[in-house]
Amino acid sequence: MFSKFKKTQSNSEQAPDIELDMHRIPAHIAIIMDGNGRWAQKRHLPRIAGHKEGMQTVKKVTIAASKLGVKVLSLYAFSTENWKRPDDEVNYLMQLPIRFFNTFVPDLIKHNVRVSVMGDINQLPSGTQKAVYDAIDQTKECNGMVLNFALNYGGRDEIVSATQKIAQMAMDGQIKIDQIDESVLSDQMMTSQLGDYEDPDLMIRTSGEERISNFMLWQLAYSEFVFVDTHWPDFNEETLKQTIIEYQGRHRRFGGLTK
Repeated sequence: MFSKFKKTQSNSEQAPDIELDMHRIPAHIAIIMDGNGRWAQKRHLPRIAGHKEGMQTVKKVTIAASKLGVKVLSLYAFSTENWKRPDDEVNYLMQLPIRFFNTFVPDLIKHNVRVSVMGDINQLPSGTQKAVYDAIDQTKECNGMVLNFALNYGGRDEIVSATQKIAQMAMDGQIKIDQIDESVLSDQMMTSQLGDYEDPDLMIRTSGEERISNFMLWQLAYSEFVFVDTHWPDFNEETLKQTIIEYQGRHRRFGGLTK
């Protein structure tokens, strides 16, 4: 279900005999973008320098994923736990969506990429909210890849919120208890807007950590996990292709037997 590979060789030296199968590109890729701070620390730079460079990586990886034919790219940008970080860092992180969308929306439209966001957006600063909603509106006619940001998002919060909605539906007589099943719960999750692509096929985490950190707890039930040592600012198109090659080497059984 999961594996880890080290990026110790140059891109050209990795998996020289294995080619990407363009007919088996994962439809939904989710990424936990980790290691901005460690990338900066290695270079004796402030942590915010890592976040700034990481924003550029988002742009490059978004275009690369779109060109490969990925249907949904979900990026864990800011968790409900990230509020615990120092105020200066949080304030900088809240400015990143503004800077990102102000400079990148034209490229998103050019590549037919639509912006989607999940999380408690109403708790974000007003300027960040405006940037998010403007980007969603400006790209709403795009029908290519969906760039799905998780902002002020937590998997447990998402499940609690979905459960509360279903409980209210039951209290209002809209649904009976014995009618509540997986599909009912899925319909109340924040990824329901993604339709057939609501569950990631592949989850990638950068920077060597091997945990999912409260990310898409419901949706990742049958996803393939690939953990890479590469810090997010150093992640690039070639690293993305290598993780997809790793994914393509798996046999997904979804709890069944090998055929």
